[in-house]
Amino acid sequence: MYLEHLSLTDFRSYAQVDLALSPGVTVLVGYNGIGKTNLMEAIGYLATLSSHRVSSDGPLLRFGTERALVRARLVRNGQTTVLELEINAGRANRGRINRSNPVRARDLLGICQTVLFAPEDLALVKGDPSNRRRFLDELLASLVPHHAATRSDYDRVLKQRNALLKSARAGRVTAAHEATLDVWDQHMAKAGAELLHARLELVELLRPHLARAYAELTDASKPADATYRSTLQNQMDDDGASLGATGRPAPGDTAAAEDLRGLSIEELTQRYIRAFGESRKKELERGISLVGPHRDDLELVLGQAPAKGYASHGETWSMCLSLRLASYYVMLDDARTGGSAPILILDDVFAELDVQRRRKLAAIVSGAEQVLVTAAVDADIPEELSGRRVKVVPGGIDEQGE
Repeated sequence: MYLEHLSLTDFRSYAQVDLALSPGVTVLVGYNGIGKTNLMEAIGYLATLSSHRVSSDGPLLRFGTERALVRARLVRNGQTTVLELEINAGRANRGRINRSNPVRARDLLGICQTVLFAPEDLALVKGDPSNRRRFLDELLASLVPHHAATRSDYDRVLKQRNALLKSARAGRVTAAHEATLDVWDQHMAKAGAELLHARLELVELLRPHLARAYAELTDASKPADATYRSTLQNQMDDDGASLGATGRPAPGDTAAAEDLRGLSIEELTQRYIRAFGESRKKELERGISLVGPHRDDLELVLGQAPAKGYASHGETWSMCLSLRLASYYVMLDDARTGGSAPILILDDVFAELDVQRRRKLAAIVSGAEQVLVTAAVDADIPEELSGRRVKVVPGGIDEQGE
């Protein structure tokens, strides 16, 4: 798959911009703050319906406007698909596929597939568990668009259940509260089990590719791995990090994860129902749901230690890049069974890396069907990524400067 044309209207800094693209490597060069990342963000948003820079849609709209439009023409196996996404202020976003009638934005998921590398990826290692949960859920939705609804259903039930717990906490817990909680426990257990089951399967797909990618980027002196930590396995702290019997994580310990991997959705549902019952007293005291996928974590491990808190700056960067490469390899596997090879986007990444990592990353990604790279200066781009150069100027593209 590759992106042939991108058009933005009232997106970020652009009143209107059109960008023609082709397979292979395209490097967008321009000063920092000129708008290169806005172009890449729009492509990533079209693929995932979320931004890698902000958590809400408001900043995506050009200041003073009520909506933004992202249009893209994609080519896959010789067939062209036109996607249009309308991002609205204060109301639901809408999409169009091949200029058909408007559809839900969610119906566009899975059509444009991307893997986006960005400086913000440091949060995958250094940040809180929500960053790693988001990484998993976005990849799930790209591979199996139905899982966007799985996560949406879970969030809806979680919100309702939390509202009930807060209501009960504010006053005396009545038999009606208990009975209603029993009903919501059933709903949340089922939705949570579906999401957990999908995440566990995805982590198993990622693990060998993560180890491979980290070895490709480094001297392979430390193996890289990932372990899914569920509230069904361990007590969790207030930030969602798992705690063992000593109050600290057991780095690289996959025994608990293996215990869950063999379970069906129905068996996970029953485990959640039991866990809700065991934690009900504490949940009523605190007015919040303490068990569920919303408090799980993906623990990243280097050697025998967690990457978070133990990895050096260089190791942290290598782990972040390896996670993105692992997702790329998973998508390539999916493409061989009917999916699409993703568009690779490297947004101001090379400026953050040393020469060795630049060259290794460039060599790995250079063979992809389409690679889009942004850089402030040509000197940041390794020789391995020779390709078309596009000059980004204030408000648009300098066609003569290509």
